[in-house]
Amino acid sequence: MTELYAPVEPYARGMLDVGDGNHVYWEECGNPEGKPALVVHGGPGSGCRPGMRRLFDPERYRIVLFDQRGCGRSTPHASDPATDMRHNTTAHLIADMERLRERLSIDRWLLYGGSWGSTLILAYAQTHPERVSEIVIPAVTTTRRCEVDWLYRGAGRFFPEAWDRFLAGAPGVPADGEGVVAAYARLTEDPDPAVRAKATADWCAWEDAVLLIETKGVTTPYTGRADLAKLALVRICARYFGHGAWLEEGALLRDAGRLAGIPGVLIHGRIDMAAPVDTAWALAKAWPGAELTVVEDAGHMGSDVMLDRILQALDRFAGAR
Repeated sequence: MTELYAPVEPYARGMLDVGDGNHVYWEECGNPEGKPALVVHGGPGSGCRPGMRRLFDPERYRIVLFDQRGCGRSTPHASDPATDMRHNTTAHLIADMERLRERLSIDRWLLYGGSWGSTLILAYAQTHPERVSEIVIPAVTTTRRCEVDWLYRGAGRFFPEAWDRFLAGAPGVPADGEGVVAAYARLTEDPDPAVRAKATADWCAWEDAVLLIETKGVTTPYTGRADLAKLALVRICARYFGHGAWLEEGALLRDAGRLAGIPGVLIHGRIDMAAPVDTAWALAKAWPGAELTVVEDAGHMGSDVMLDRILQALDRFAGAR
């Protein structure tokens, strides 16, 4: 079984004022003189976790983690219905990453993250390619509307029981599910806490159903989260996915040429039901110099083989400057 690096604790942490009343939590671990690497969590709205630190050799990496706006330890928290979400968009998160880089006096950093994190990494790197040394992405997504439609409608063909329950949680949505994400986005903004709580529970149950092949029902990665974390996650997810992450459809694939010269490793599971492998394939073809490994036994949550490929890539880049 693949061995992670030993647990490490932050040697520095803080709250970065990013404007609009928002403060973003950040922390640094490992070697202060090591190669800078930024961990970009998924969700959107999942928050960073201590286990993410253990992917990096703490002797060779300066590991930076942060909680994106509205989640984790960042404030204000999206679980609070009074939190204004107007200033929580992809463009805001890109700007927050740049502010953090400047705050930490980092010239260039490696970017690591999967799922939603990969979308944000690609959007940031295409905006600031001169600030990126390498990119490592497991579970590639670009949050195109067609990808969102697959996860919150198309995948229902494989999980019809769970799909019916998910659809029933958004009364008034047509039987084909057109507009279900927008409906849940409205429900998460409802003034009634009971409505928000039910929408959150229904959304998480659907996400867990899509992951059922990987988890065998033993774990519930969405439903099992703490209540406030779930409220924030679903509110942020529904908002971002309902707006196509405020990205022009297909723009991250269209503009992948901007990443030329940035070494990239893409690692994707063949049985990923949440994000089918064709997106990773398209990105690898559009990004000059990117390497794609398809892991046959892995889904969206990965596998031992997938973890081994991630560690190999990060170890390989550790000595590059």
